Amino acid sequence: MDKYSKVSITVIRRLPKYYRYLGELIDKGINRISSQELSKMTGFTASQIRQDLNNFGGFGQQGYGYNVEELHGELGKILGLDTIYKAVIAGAGNLGQAIANYKGFEDAGFKVLSLFDKNPKLIGLKIREIEIKDVDYMVEFIKENNVDIGIITTPKAYAQDIADIFVKAEVKGIWNFAPTDLNVPDNIIVENVRLNESLFALSYFLKQKHIH
Repeated sequence: MDKYSKVSITVIRRLPKYYRYLGELIDKGINRISSQELSKMTGFTASQIRQDLNNFGGFGQQGYGYNVEELHGELGKILGLDTIYKAVIAGAGNLGQAIANYKGFEDAGFKVLSLFDKNPKLIGLKIREIEIKDVDYMVEFIKENNVDIGIITTPKAYAQDIADIFVKAEVKGIWNFAPTDLNVPDNIIVENVRLNESLFALSYFLKQKHIH
């Protein structure tokens, strides 16, 4: 395990927000920021921010705050964004195509090499110069291109079959958009994106606001 393996998942999930805000500060030409100012931007307390960042080493200086560019760069390294990750998408429907179309992933170092589908009407089409290929060739393609990440945007019924193919092809991680839990070996990292659950949470808060 790496040196950050004992850091809690709740801290890890806050890091991308810090990274995003620091990127915005760089765009505005701001060189340094205090934990109090970062607190106002992020909504986390200043002490929480300091505790979070102290898990990864001392970035700030008493009376100076944080060097924005330096902290942004260090958080990028911690998040692994100084590495290029190769990915494929299984499921070339609307969601799969939207992900392939999103340039922000490539800017962050995630390169989608291909989409895969079983629908003959889609095979051969290109999304931003990324070709949709027959799912039957997915294992071969992943192994030939040393793909790191498999992205699942298929309907729920096909998700486990796709995950099994990704495991067979020896991907390192799976980004799962299907609303189902996957059964994969412990050495495969799975990050689930639950669009429905997020929408249901929004529905709950809207209802509470309406009730009160």
